[in-house]
Amino acid sequence: MSTSSASPQDLLAADTSMGAVTLRVADLDAMTTYYRDAVTLTVLATEPAGDGTPARSVLGRGATPIVILEHAPGMRHAGPREAGLFHTAILFETEQDLAAAVYAVASRHPNTFTGSADHLVSKAFYFTDPEGNGIELYWDRDRTEWSWTHGQIDMATLALDPNDFLHENLSESSVAAAASRPATVGHVHLSVGDVPSARRFYVDQLGFEATTEFGPQALFVSAGKYHHHMAMNTWQSAGAGRRQLALGLGLVRIEVPGADELGALDERLKHFGVETADDGRTLAFDDPWANRIQVTAK
Repeated sequence: MSTSSASPQDLLAADTSMGAVTLRVADLDAMTTYYRDAVTLTVLATEPAGDGTPARSVLGRGATPIVILEHAPGMRHAGPREAGLFHTAILFETEQDLAAAVYAVASRHPNTFTGSADHLVSKAFYFTDPEGNGIELYWDRDRTEWSWTHGQIDMATLALDPNDFLHENLSESSVAAAASRPATVGHVHLSVGDVPSARRFYVDQLGFEATTEFGPQALFVSAGKYHHHMAMNTWQSAGAGRRQLALGLGLVRIEVPGADELGALDERLKHFGVETADDGRTLAFDDPWANRIQVTAK
């Protein structure tokens, strides 16, 4: 399994990061309540519908948006084998912060828990929100504890007992403090139709580096040797074509350091024939499955 050998000018900057994920939702009130009360995000803004724009709820931590919910009650739910969002992964700074969020979801919406794992680089807990969108809540081990073999990050899926994790990391003080502490979108994982097309787009054209690949089933990519900023798999969506407008994923945001990086990316994508929309501050385009990507200068 090979990794990217692109030259530096063809790569996204090392301090590239992920921004808020937009989800189209049928029940804005119920979904806002879930992400606020269960996932423990804060409502940063609410925007009523007007001038053709949908009503929205912006949720995050501090001043950092993490999830933007757009009201789209007339749209259909996507089929289970269609391309789209696999999960939005929210990164917490400490195990105690992660434990507080996991406890909140497990207490208020226990039926949305779908699993947990120690991935060597991180500890992760998985949920599905009330409209079927995947969520990962996770904490990273320090990079000095990560291992690389022949250019690939060593990751695994090892057993992680939720009750043991909570017993070790949960306390009244950590729960009280956690809601005011930072969290970010650590990575975004997509369901796609095939891995070779994902590699051509996200590595060869967009400029991520491949960090690990599981044959024809999954690809993990990042900037700056993070374990992954994005991932694409075919576990449920092999052969899927371009998405039709539906509930679920609306927009994936990527943040680059500045205008120079944004301009270089625009030139690179145009070179590969990718149609972009550029308003001077953001660059928007579709991946091969019509997942909308927006890149913004920080």
